[in-house]
Amino acid sequence: MDYFERKLDDKNRLTIPAEVRDEFNGEVVMTQGFDNTIFLYPQDRWNTAVESALKGDIISQENFTLNRQLRRGKTSSTLDAKQGRITIEQHLLDYAGISKSLVATRISSNAGFYWALEAKV
Repeated sequence: MDYFERKLDDKNRLTIPAEVRDEFNGEVVMTQGFDNTIFLYPQDRWNTAVESALKGDIISQENFTLNRQLRRGKTSSTLDAKQGRITIEQHLLDYAGISKSLVATRISSNAGFYWALEAKV
């Protein structure tokens, strides 16, 4: 599965489809993405691939920009075991312009995948 659509419940919880829940191993990192999206990373992928990619020259403008973008508003969540839901913080929903309905797209990279959430238009 590379794409899914969902509606948030009244508590801003997103139900992750059963077909992809195992990819997250129960732990999810959420952060501001590019172009008003929310990025979802499995915690282990954040720890290994993203953290190492964010290490750069201490006075690099590019490093500064990427760190500011991906660390601003960063939160973590655990999928609830029963329904596979995560709670998305309001500040991330506001950033992405998501009120109720969203679409999620799997993004592939050399270091593995992550998901980009955006408002359904």
